Amino acid sequence: MNLTAETTVGSVATEHPLATRVFARHGIDFCCGGGLPLAEACATKGADIDAVLAELSAEIDAAPEEEVRWDQAPLQELIEHILRRHHDKLKEELPRLEAMCRKVHEVHGAKDPERFDALWKTFSAVKTDIDQHLPKEEQVLFPAILAGHKHMLGGPISVMEMEHDQLGGMLRELRRLTDGYRVPEGACNTWRALWAGLEELEADLHEHIHLENNILHKRAFSG
Repeated sequence: MNLTAETTVGSVATEHPLATRVFARHGIDFCCGGGLPLAEACATKGADIDAVLAELSAEIDAAPEEEVRWDQAPLQELIEHILRRHHDKLKEELPRLEAMCRKVHEVHGAKDPERFDALWKTFSAVKTDIDQHLPKEEQVLFPAILAGHKHMLGGPISVMEMEHDQLGGMLRELRRLTDGYRVPEGACNTWRALWAGLEELEADLHEHIHLENNILHKRAFSG
């Protein structure tokens, strides 16, 4: 792949999955913002485009030859990976994070009521959004893709991507409310575990949404 300032973020993430490590380091959105050229994406984060291109090239050169290319795998295999690696994990992880978020809110909320109230409200919205979103994919969109019903995919895919954009906004708000998941001095173990869990949730959802927006949805119309 010939990387230039005009190469889109999503195309890099699609062809070189491990290059997303570079995007994560610089806070560059490679899922919902996958359509942006690298130069524009870097500018929004104040990152030097030449330095990012060099980091991407180094990451790509170091990637193992057996790196999975989900843009080339069978659609059935891609969907099974999304279900197993992302949907199943969310169904297990969200209740755990909810319990920790509730506990931290109850125990520490008085220290900064506005921030902790907003954190609880935002996380609850994230969980509700995901709980309602996953069944739509599992029961409607994924079966239609596997059945090859291209004529009926436009509406459901538009809805899913709109919901992905909304979720992306809520993830950015969680990051803001937690000061980039920096654990404050004196935080208890539950507080620390919550910050770590929310940061992992963000990374997992970025990868999840990338696989759907930039790979699955595009391939559904052509494959």
